[in-house]
Amino acid sequence: MKIDTRTSSLFIFILGFVGFLFVMVALVTFNLPSTLHALGTPANPGFMPLQTEGNGLAILGLAIGAGLAIGLAGIGGGVGMGTASAAALGAITEKPETFGKSILYVVFIEAIAIYGFVIAFLLVGYIGTLV
Repeated sequence: MKIDTRTSSLFIFILGFVGFLFVMVALVTFNLPSTLHALGTPANPGFMPLQTEGNGLAILGLAIGAGLAIGLAGIGGGVGMGTASAAALGAITEKPETFGKSILYVVFIEAIAIYGFVIAFLLVGYIGTLV
């Protein structure tokens, strides 16, 4: 089965989107009491919310921002990686001496996804100061 650039880009896009959904579900699931409190709906009368001040919307915003940062960076990196890797492989088969430059461009695209992870990690770490 031959995989072209469009198929590989679509596959990597789907993986990035699934990762984004996983992060969003994990952020909401693991921080459920404060998320429900921030939305204004108490979980149940016996549930003690994580915070008692009005920081619920700030925590929810940080959690959504972290999910968007890692998800969109992963999706963008995946789409870029699919197209750049296909072009790099084509260039390497025509001129093998372009291997170093081609790999360097692919590494730069990977750095974008790592930057998204770092930003998400910083945002989630800031939630502890609001509790």
